[in-house]
Amino acid sequence: MHLLILAAEEAKNPILPDPAELLFGALAFLIVFVVIAKFAMPGLNKALDERREKIQGDLEGAEQARQEAEGQLSDYKAQLVGAREEANRIIEEARKTADQLRRDIQAKAEEEAQATVNRAQEEIRAERDRVFQELKAQVGDIAVELAGRVVGQSLDRDAHEKLIDDYIDQVARSGRNGDG
Repeated sequence: MHLLILAAEEAKNPILPDPAELLFGALAFLIVFVVIAKFAMPGLNKALDERREKIQGDLEGAEQARQEAEGQLSDYKAQLVGAREEANRIIEEARKTADQLRRDIQAKAEEEAQATVNRAQEEIRAERDRVFQELKAQVGDIAVELAGRVVGQSLDRDAHEKLIDDYIDQVARSGRNGDG
């Protein structure tokens, strides 16, 4: 058994390191840690601070750009609404102008049509009066000639015209009474 104890003492525990190694390892770690903390950490902290400030600046710039974009968007929307209102106003104004122009053209056309009708009626009246005068003269001439043949003599011109006028007036009156 003694041998067993000796063997056990000689056999080292693989989990626990040798105390001298543990001491040298801890001392080396402290030296490396102090060197890193003294020389590397300030540069690393500076780089991290710069990166944080850059990211913060980028975020602030992005926020500012977003706010500007929102402002421009609201301006564009307001301009779009204004443009639509202006377009609607122009369309409505054009519609009103077109309606007024249509009414003016219709009124002018009606006036021209009425003037044409009035001219035509006046021409008809003038033609009717002219034809009536021609007819009156022809009837008078025929009546004088017939009366001269019937009577066998010639009537004087004034007596003849009075007789014709009386006869035409009588025929005109009887024609109007028959029409009306």
